[in-house]
Formats: sequence, structure tokens, C-alpha cells
Amino acid sequence: MARRAKGEDVSGWVILDKPSGMTSTRAVSRLRRAFNARKAGHAGTLDPLATGLLPVALGEATKTVPFVMDGAKTYRFTVRWGIETDSCDSEGTQVAASAERPSDEAIAAVLARFRGDILQRPPAFSAIKVDGARAYDLARAGETVDLAERQVRIDDIRFLERPDADHAVFEIDCGKGTYVRALARDLGQALGCLGHVSALRRTRVGPFGESDMISLEMAEELLHSAAASQGVAQVSPCEQLLRPVATALDDIPALAISGPDAARLRNGQAVLVRGRDAPVISGTVYATIGGKLVALGEVRRGELHPTRIFNLPG
Repeated sequence: MARRAKGEDVSGWVILDKPSGMTSTRAVSRLRRAFNARKAGHAGTLDPLATGLLPVALGEATKTVPFVMDGAKTYRFTVRWGIETDSCDSEGTQVAASAERPSDEAIAAVLARFRGDILQRPPAFSAIKVDGARAYDLARAGETVDLAERQVRIDDIRFLERPDADHAVFEIDCGKGTYVRALARDLGQALGCLGHVSALRRTRVGPFGESDMISLEMAEELLHSAAASQGVAQVSPCEQLLRPVATALDDIPALAISGPDAARLRNGQAVLVRGRDAPVISGTVYATIGGKLVALGEVRRGELHPTRIFNLPG
């Protein structure tokens, strides 16, 4: 007899405000247990030091994680001038120091170098794989890790404030794969004063922003109170916390389909995008029936070919 999967069929997005000092994996694990969900994942790791927006996918939402990970991101961070560390943040070991401190004018002038498509060398303490091993595991073992530069995109970088001579606060809008720690290191080197990240907060990922976030403690408290409020509250804790699976697909065209076409898509069969009022469309779309997400697919030559099928209730 096949073993039943542990947990319940819970699907949707929860937008956590991850606390400092906790890994992203640990935060997802706690939320999954609180929901008693069968499956969970996240759309983009935050360093333990970092706080802020961690999109957590439960159940069928895990099938849409790549679309959120590919979305634009916003980070607010503080650079501590004068010290460079091996991890490029305050948790690392000092490797170099400088008595120089940049002026506000020098900081503002150098930012243009870091806008647009730039080459960036990821920190040695990163999750990038080297010969099958994580770079941070090799670095912690004392091995020399020399990662190749790669192209990343920084749409904008803003110099926000200067709390004191040793610190400066910035905000960036960037694409997938950008390391803020590497940016802090490179800013310090470009200014001739060295630097590392002393505080980091993510405020946007794809369609999700600061107003969407909830703390892990508040989410757990709401879910733990579910039994007591059952039959009393008009809106359940799950409904308060969960955002629809399709929220991750805001930038993708939606296509309404018929019942027979939905059945064919669920069986892995292509369907015609037909009718006099059928949209002229190609590429990735998501199909719905009565507003319910059915499938992700590719439209080619007037046919919708399913690539992901969703098993959502309702």
C-alpha cells in the first residue's frame, strides 16, 4: 500500500518578513509546520543576517516559484566603510582594512559605474556550486574559492543617507543573481576605502512588496489560534495569510478556457486557441476556467501546449 503524504493540501503564497539570524530554509520549515502543509519552498534565499521579504510557496504554488525568482528585487542596505571581510558582510572575518573614508560627493559620483548590466564576482561565501560542492562549504573548510565574474543587472542604485562617517545607506533595484554583499565590497574598492554589508533588508520580489509581509511569529500565532476561532471568525487564518497561486503570474497573460478544454489540458493535451474573439497571443500564458487556475502553457501556432498542471480545489 502506498504511503500517504504527510500534511494537508494547502496551496498559495505567504509573504514572510524574515527575521535576522535565521536561515531561509529554517523560516520555510517553521511556516510549513504551522500550516501542516505537504509541500513548501521559497523564491530566493536571504542570508541569515538579512531581514525582509521572503516569498514562501505552499502546495501548488511551488510550481510558480521560477516566475517569482525571475522578478525584479529591491534591497535596502548599509555599508560599513574601512573593513573588508571574507564573506563581504559583518559575519565574516576581516581580511583588509583602510583608514580612508569617502565623502558624500565621492559616493554619489561612483554610483553610475554600478547601474545597468555589470560584471560582478560573487562572494566566496555563496551557494554557487563548484565541482558539485557549495562555495560556502569550501570556503568554511579553508579552501580558496575563486568564482568567475558574471553579468547581473542593477536598474538603479540610490544613496539614501550617511548616519556617520563609517556608514552609508543605499537602496537598489536589481535583477536575479545580484549579490548585495559583492556590491558593497566593490563599492568600497572603487572608493578606495574598502567596505562590507552591515545591514540588509529585502523590500520587494516580483509582484510582492513591503505591504504584503507578515512576521513569522504573527503567522504562527494566527495559525495556532485557528482551532479556537473555528466557527466564529468569518475569515480563517489560512485565508488571511494565503495569497492565490496565480499572484505569482501577474506579468503573464491569462487565457479563459472552456470546460472541455480544461479537461484536455489536465490530460496533457494541447487545445486550440479558437473563436472569433480569440486573442492574438503567443508564448507563455496561464489558463483559467471561472477564474480558477488550470495550467501554465505555451501558445504556438494557435495551440496552447500545457507545461504545468494545477490541482486546486473549487
